Amino acid sequence: MKQYIKLAETVTPEGEPLDLFEHDGEFFISSKGERLMTSIAYGSEEELARMACQPFRPARQPKVLIGGLGMCFTLAAAVESLPQDGAKFDVAELTQGVVDWNKTYLKGLHPGLLDDPRISIKVSPVQKIIAEAKSEYSAIMLDVDNGPSAFHGEENASLYTMEGLMAAKAALKPGGILAVWSAYPDKKFTKLLRKAQFDVSDVEVPASHKGRKRRMHTIWLARNGDYVSQNDHRRP
Repeated sequence: MKQYIKLAETVTPEGEPLDLFEHDGEFFISSKGERLMTSIAYGSEEELARMACQPFRPARQPKVLIGGLGMCFTLAAAVESLPQDGAKFDVAELTQGVVDWNKTYLKGLHPGLLDDPRISIKVSPVQKIIAEAKSEYSAIMLDVDNGPSAFHGEENASLYTMEGLMAAKAALKPGGILAVWSAYPDKKFTKLLRKAQFDVSDVEVPASHKGRKRRMHTIWLARNGDYVSQNDHRRP
């Protein structure tokens, strides 16, 4: 039986330990023995990006923000969904070690992805980037925790409050989409999104492309009003 090999370790700015393991060609990141992400089950992370980005495929210069680099599955799906030269992809990752792992141990998962000049990785809390943006993003994708009520970093809790949702709303363009990934459904969060006056839908998608097909994850798609095409010459 092949052994689990610990490749690297790091610590988040909040002091949470993260470990990178490899086993039989597959990778996973864990904290205190709990697996946070793997290179086996990533289907829902890809769907997060596809659902959020698909409406903006006709746009000339869509700009999206991804909260959480992970193993780059969400980023890779976003880049695939928006291949136009004018697209821009900002990624907020809290931990420098995770960025370094994707450039070294994990680079074979998405060869050449991080060489794309349209991608900008910012080692920063996604909350800070959201707070500084005004009507800037076509889509904001959040995959920073196991869900709105199951966060690992205490600072991330603010993303799922009314104040956090209003900040995201202000950072989105008209018709922009806030997409939120969760391992679990959460009716209270759906109600909070509606209270923030988003047009909301929640979708259950398979957690993985293979293996445990019955395991489902939840994605919220929250639209910020009506979409205004940047190709509409009638705009003032």
